[in-house]
Amino acid sequence: MIIKISEIKRQAKQSLKGNWGLVVLLTFILFLINAVLPNAIDIIMNGGFTTRINQDQTSFSADMVSLLVSIVLIPLSVTVYWFYLSLIRNEQPQISQVFSNLKDIKKFLKLLGLSFLQHLLVFLWSFLLVVPGIVKALAYSQSYYLLRDHPEYSVIQAITESRMRMKGYKWKYFLLGLSFIGWGILCLFTLGIGLLWLIPYIATSIATFYNELIYPQDKKFKNKEAIL
Repeated sequence: MIIKISEIKRQAKQSLKGNWGLVVLLTFILFLINAVLPNAIDIIMNGGFTTRINQDQTSFSADMVSLLVSIVLIPLSVTVYWFYLSLIRNEQPQISQVFSNLKDIKKFLKLLGLSFLQHLLVFLWSFLLVVPGIVKALAYSQSYYLLRDHPEYSVIQAITESRMRMKGYKWKYFLLGLSFIGWGILCLFTLGIGLLWLIPYIATSIATFYNELIYPQDKKFKNKEAIL
């Protein structure tokens, strides 16, 4: 299927019409969770704000708690991807779905395992040179969406399927990401406030990429075993 990047972004903007308030609120909530929450815990674990700013190093227990919080938040980022996929499919997703998807402990652990294995593989490929690492990151990028549409997949199956389906599409996906650089620079002049709108735009465009180019390959691929 041939679809231009401009068309992907047009469809993304169309899906966002009437939903900007919802996605901006979601982005703000995620900012509070991912940025404010860990810092608040760090301050509390180190004896309060005044004590923390006077410390050169954090305590071991505070570091461990911060690490644990960071790990727990990883699956949350995946369910956010699923939220935007539901959005472009006109499924009227609610913010509560982002969190309700994490109630299933098996699903939570699978998402955690998927994220860990994907980052590990990209890290190992990066040892060869930077470029192979980037190529593999692009190849594995659709695994989260595939796991959403195929919850029966194992972690390895989702990554393998993504690698196979991204053949011929990695460059387009890379260019899609690059197309937002100008908007990112403009957001710097808004002291980051513009990111509340840019991040949903990017996330919706990426979900559209999957829905238009990767998902339709379901009939072509039957999750064949392949080398990662």
